[in-house]
Amino acid sequence: MELEAPDFDLSRTLDSGQVFHWEKCGDGFAGAIGPRGVFVEQRGKRLRFSGVTAETITSYFALDHQLAKICRSFPDDPALTAARDFCQGLRIIRQPRWECLATFITSSMKQVAHIRQISRALRTRYGQRHRVKECAAPSFPTPSRVAKLTEPDLRACALGYRAKNLLATARLVASGDADLEQWSTLSEETLRARLCELPGVGAKVANCVMLFAYERLRAFPIDVWIERVLRQKYFPNQQKVTATQLRAFCETYFGEHGGYAQQYLFHHARKGGATPGTAAP
Repeated sequence: MELEAPDFDLSRTLDSGQVFHWEKCGDGFAGAIGPRGVFVEQRGKRLRFSGVTAETITSYFALDHQLAKICRSFPDDPALTAARDFCQGLRIIRQPRWECLATFITSSMKQVAHIRQISRALRTRYGQRHRVKECAAPSFPTPSRVAKLTEPDLRACALGYRAKNLLATARLVASGDADLEQWSTLSEETLRARLCELPGVGAKVANCVMLFAYERLRAFPIDVWIERVLRQKYFPNQQKVTATQLRAFCETYFGEHGGYAQQYLFHHARKGGATPGTAAP
């Protein structure tokens, strides 16, 4: 199947630190959207895909976001202008909530390559197996599947101390004590607070989940990369700016599409050589 995808860069979007399981497969990529194995490739302004419907592809890759309008809403400053120009066509993916939450719990203090290895191990060992275009595309294990595992099972997937947190959170989600779908109706403040109550979830992970799984586009995750960008580009001569002051600045300065601004600054820093760092968002 095919559909129009103007103002979209598939490769750049998949390589921007939002998701960690898509693999190059022929002229496109193999991965999973929820429980379905998917193949997708880009040819100019069109996407060719199999495994899911056009509606699923449109929703997952946020092809309905008015990207030009979002970019025009950014503050006019040199750092963000450079990042926007570097990241043309990059969109915020709408991720399944449990999968996004679990992935970012495993991401703590890990480089992108390591997060990909963990994701691959979890999917291969405990997810549903799929093949598309002769490429493996396993789905992420459900919370009930993870909840039945043991901490050693998860440590064998290279989670380290994160295994305990992922297991505890999976059991809360599987039991219904943490109803991720129902939480979609909560205010931003309440949603962030609920997420931060989960084992392994701090402010950064909560903001990642809010941005990538709940489409709260104001959410602005601050990690090593972004903190360095903010200090270098926005507070170059101020040594005593606190983390609290940085968060307050981001909430007001970047506006209603701050999540897009963050993703562009992050991707530009990581891939464009703007500033050093080690961690995923």
